[in-house]
Amino acid sequence: MSTPALGTSVRRARPEDVAAITVLLAGALDGDPVARWLVPDPTERVTVLHRLLAVDVDHAIETGTVDVTLNLSAVAVWRRHDPHAERWPLGEHHLTTFAGTAARRLSVLNSAIDSYRSWAPHHWLSWLAVHPAYQRHGLASELLRRHHQAVDSTGWPTYTVVTTEAARDLLRTQGYRAALPLNLPNGPKLWPLTRGPRPTPPTTAPTHPR
Repeated sequence: MSTPALGTSVRRARPEDVAAITVLLAGALDGDPVARWLVPDPTERVTVLHRLLAVDVDHAIETGTVDVTLNLSAVAVWRRHDPHAERWPLGEHHLTTFAGTAARRLSVLNSAIDSYRSWAPHHWLSWLAVHPAYQRHGLASELLRRHHQAVDSTGWPTYTVVTTEAARDLLRTQGYRAALPLNLPNGPKLWPLTRGPRPTPPTTAPTHPR
C-alpha cells in the first residue's frame, strides 16, 4: 500500500472545516482513557464527543487559533487567554446541552483542568491530533513549532493538560515542563504541562570594519 501524500503545509482552519476536524479529533479520542471515563458507553461516547468537539472547534475557529495541514490530516487547536479581552466563553449551558448524561463528569474534568490553568495571559493548547496514517511524519511537532513561534514573539507562556503519557513525552521534546499529574475521581490521570515564554532576541545590525 502506498503512503498517502504529505500535506505538511499549514493553514488556518475555516468554519467549513469544522466537520472534518471534528471527525479527526473524535477518531483520536476513540481509545483515549479520559474519553472512556467521561462516557463509558461506547455508542453514547461517539455521539457526545462529536457534539462537544463540533461546538468547541467552531468556537475556537471564531475566537482562537486552529491550524490544520492542507489535507486536514493534522490539527492543533489553540486558545488565547487574555483577562482583558472580551470573549464568548463556553459555559454550563453547553455542558448540559451537548454533553447529556456526561455533563456531571465533564464538569469534574473541566474543574480539574481549571485548577491548573493560569489567570495570567497565556496560550492554551486545547487539542492536538494527527490521522494514524500520518503519525510518523512529524506533523504534530510541525504544528507545535509553528504556533510556538507566534507565542514567543509575545513573551507569553503556553499551558496544556494532556491525557496520555505519550502526549506528555511528545510535548517534553518541544520544551514543555510536566507538573505533577492530576487525578480524576475513580478515573485516569491528567498530565499538566507548561512551556515558558521564549522572547525572540533582538537582531543587531552587522558591524563593518573601517
